[in-house]
Amino acid sequence: MRTEAILRALGDPTRLRIMRLLGTMELAVGELSQVLQQSQPRVSRHASILCDAGLAVRRREGSWIYLRAASDNAGGSPLTAAVMRLLSTAEREDDAFAAQCEEDRRQLAAIRDARDDKAAEWFEAHADDWDDLRRRHSPDAQVEAALRDALDGDPMGELLDIGTGTGRMAEIFADEASRVVALDKSLEMLRVARAKLQNLPADRVELVQGDFLSLPFEGGSFDTVLLHQVLHCAPDPLVPLREAARVLRPNGRIAIVDFAAHQHEELRERFQHARLGFEDAQIAGAFEQAGFAPAEPVSLEGEALVVKIWVARRSNPLGRTHAQKRAIS
Repeated sequence: MRTEAILRALGDPTRLRIMRLLGTMELAVGELSQVLQQSQPRVSRHASILCDAGLAVRRREGSWIYLRAASDNAGGSPLTAAVMRLLSTAEREDDAFAAQCEEDRRQLAAIRDARDDKAAEWFEAHADDWDDLRRRHSPDAQVEAALRDALDGDPMGELLDIGTGTGRMAEIFADEASRVVALDKSLEMLRVARAKLQNLPADRVELVQGDFLSLPFEGGSFDTVLLHQVLHCAPDPLVPLREAARVLRPNGRIAIVDFAAHQHEELRERFQHARLGFEDAQIAGAFEQAGFAPAEPVSLEGEALVVKIWVARRSNPLGRTHAQKRAIS
């Protein structure tokens, strides 16, 4: 019986902690193992119990296993939503449980910070040849033409190029936008981009240091947001998509250029990819949760990797799905 399975699954303090963490974001089993300070086989057993009860969903990506809390469109049920609300209430009312949850989140933040630092160091070391690295993964001319087609020739207005790198996309679309803001976390990348974009009018192009997890802009600042070969750097892609929705004006557009899901495990270490590409369903679900209405994706076959273009319009300013609205109300 589903109810009995859920109650049995919740009868362990470690699994309660896992569910509270999964209420924040999708996590790899290895990350959970570090946070919980337990072996991966043990955490995997806990994960299996939660998945069997319908409280969590597993997804394999290369050699990594990711877990997320089950939602209405991912094997969840009203019982799952009720469990998440119960755990939220428990953290407010139970001081010991709250302290443990806070420590778990602190440990997770430290793990993520270390990973971000490692990625930033790699980008700094490879800033000058980043364009060459990107060309090895995708046919640029074909991708650029397909991206223009996907954007359907509509005015770009004020464009935010997230993760601009060497400024390649900002340079390409500068004539089609009323203004371009090129954002990157790496100061070294911005120095390279500044050199590439120095011939463009200063009042049309602005370079900004910032993180796509917390964009340094007011809400409703842009008409178009572009993430070109950037989203695979995000451990939780929903976070930058929600930030993109926040800074977009009503009916604004987002364009994501990235890889389809693949199994090239070496990209994790060699190029600091947090994600081995994305499935269409993953992006569609993230779009919905962030308040976007997606168009049909575009697929560009390559020798080793498939490049995908996902375009969507900001349809829901609150960034809530219908299911989320029902749960809130």
